[in-house]
Amino acid sequence: MPRPHKCRCVCRNPQANYFKPIRIPFSSLEQVILTIDEFEAIRLADLEGLYQEEAAKKMKVSRQTFGNIIISAHKKIADLLVNAKALKIEGGFVKYTNMRKKCCKNKTGG
Repeated sequence: MPRPHKCRCVCRNPQANYFKPIRIPFSSLEQVILTIDEFEAIRLADLEGLYQEEAAKKMKVSRQTFGNIIISAHKKIADLLVNAKALKIEGGFVKYTNMRKKCCKNKTGG
């Protein structure tokens, strides 16, 4: 039996949650779903330039888990860029946090 997912801490929602190539109608596009925790991993590692260990601490996951999240996110992004697919950002087991509150206080993720 697999271990249950722990919540992953994220700072905010993306400003937009859907992207598509121009001049291709929605009806003919395949869609790739990037979870919010994958989006946060991309933001921390690729945009902010944090090392995996630092980024993992911010998301309250192990370094190995962070590595798995970022690998999954990179594969999805490569797929949608190379194969002209749409990107939808949604889902994942996440908890939003800010500077004053700690996330993932309880075991249910709420």
